Amino acid sequence: MSHQLDDRAYVTRLDPHGMLKRTEDFPKQCREALEIARGVDLKPAPHRPSVVVLTGMGGSAAGGDFARCLFDDQAAAPFIVNRDYKLPSYVGVGDYVFCASYSGNTEETLQAYATAKKAGAKVIAVTSGGKLAELAATDGYTVYKIPGGWPPRTALGYMLIPVLVASEALGILPKQDYEKAFALLEQCTKDWTVETAFEQNPTKQLAQALYGNLAVIYGLGPWQGAIAGRWKGQINENAKNLAFPNSYPELNHNEILGWVGAGKQGVAKWLMVTLEDGTESAKMKARAQITERLVGATAEPHHVQALGDTLLSKMLSLTYFADFTSIYLAALNGVDPENIDSIDTLKEELSKV
Repeated sequence: MSHQLDDRAYVTRLDPHGMLKRTEDFPKQCREALEIARGVDLKPAPHRPSVVVLTGMGGSAAGGDFARCLFDDQAAAPFIVNRDYKLPSYVGVGDYVFCASYSGNTEETLQAYATAKKAGAKVIAVTSGGKLAELAATDGYTVYKIPGGWPPRTALGYMLIPVLVASEALGILPKQDYEKAFALLEQCTKDWTVETAFEQNPTKQLAQALYGNLAVIYGLGPWQGAIAGRWKGQINENAKNLAFPNSYPELNHNEILGWVGAGKQGVAKWLMVTLEDGTESAKMKARAQITERLVGATAEPHHVQALGDTLLSKMLSLTYFADFTSIYLAALNGVDPENIDSIDTLKEELSKV
């Protein structure tokens, strides 16, 4: 007997805006974003900046987390992600600030844009339009104009790839193997889509395990921890569930003790989902194994391993897994994965302040 998640009509019954289809089209979006980004003429940086910043909020800033991990691993300058109205005081002349707002009207990002301009930093806008595109064009800054009309969290390709291509053009990030990464995503689509049966589809299996339970998402290292944050956001927004991210080795210095009393906190069932590279050191592997042993029966363990042999491929594949899982979990929860009424209400109320 087939699982209900094998029925496209069931999965999309509360998906009027086509979030499943947008998920399946992610590899295509990445390829389109690459074409757009390569069509922008950006000259190399005259000297190495002291810092590169991406300022943005929510799904618009998600690409910054990926870029930061690539910079940490490969680049010649530090990269930070700023999620606030203002920029750090040390950002100034000669530095680069990516202002990332999918709508172009994010109030925090617009204020940070003004701060970057005043500080004399070189601004690069990544947006579908709005006030940000208007200001950047007027001020003579580089603008990567991407297609609009998508929920920001489904526009990761549009928000990430231009940042990477721009950083390559500036000469501060080595060239990435986009073809290898995108081809891998296309294979993942085939492996994880609705038509791949539950028994052969690990994204559906994890969604079923998450259903009705509370998950912690643990990254087995720094970049895996960044991806855990993306997992948390996708589960929050698409499935309307809480989830809590953390990463090794930091969690072994504090959160591991929280598990001592977790069984008394009224949660019927905990899940511990560990996100892995597959090539972690013996020490890191031991940390995960010992932590699971100490937690014991309190949390059901699950492991998801990245695919690919480049950091970009690994990050994108591990993230893509969560995209499908959260859509399937939304179907099980009986909720519209696109709906963000709580966020919209908050924005409306804040506009009055």
